[in-house]
Amino acid sequence: MLLIIREPATSEQLEQMSEQFGSNFIKLAVDVKREILAGGGELHADCEEMLLENDSQQVDIWGADWHAQTRTVTFESIINIRPKQQNFSMEIQDSALRERIEEIVRRLLEID
Repeated sequence: MLLIIREPATSEQLEQMSEQFGSNFIKLAVDVKREILAGGGELHADCEEMLLENDSQQVDIWGADWHAQTRTVTFESIINIRPKQQNFSMEIQDSALRERIEEIVRRLLEID
């Protein structure tokens, strides 16, 4: 199930978002300006589209994945190929941007 998360997610929301790939993996699109994310789509582009339909701007949205079992965030997605923003690969190159995304993802998805 595709959801937009604006506040720390509940365990039910995490379960719903992980239905696509199993309980340990969620594809995400993170709006770094609004500090929200969409998760649970089959593709990062599905998540990105949901954010765009809810007033996010393309320039602020980046693709990532949440690996619940290991509590790690990865930063590889086709939506991250952004030559105009100096990101020429699927992996987010800017370490400060990766840190910002990880901070948002952990705040919204990491349940103790």
